[in-house]
Amino acid sequence: MADEHPTTPTLVEADTSGLKVRSRDGDNLGHIKALMVDKRSGHSTYAVLSLGGFLGFNKSFYPVPFSVLAYDAAGDDYIVTIDRRLLEGGPSWANNAPEFNQAYADRVSSYYGTEPVRIG
Repeated sequence: MADEHPTTPTLVEADTSGLKVRSRDGDNLGHIKALMVDKRSGHSTYAVLSLGGFLGFNKSFYPVPFSVLAYDAAGDDYIVTIDRRLLEGGPSWANNAPEFNQAYADRVSSYYGTEPVRIG
């Protein structure tokens, strides 16, 4: 009898706090809620941005390929290197996060025109 092990996702979510995000124009957008980390390589492949809202209400979450972020050492924050309108039109959710499976990762990568990341 073959030994069957359930497959585990190779992409895990690492919650973060205090990682601010700005637009290319310097406007405060919000913060990075979580990093999606490839367990095999240890590299962050996607970031989940938390934008908008007031006192924790009406926030929206936007997954983006990590490659569309740039770290700014002077400001100790991240800059979204794409146009804000493109970001705000991208895949997002407000209440129920989707399962971040290969199909969803491909959708996010396709929207932003980046190389898809194999997560399975």
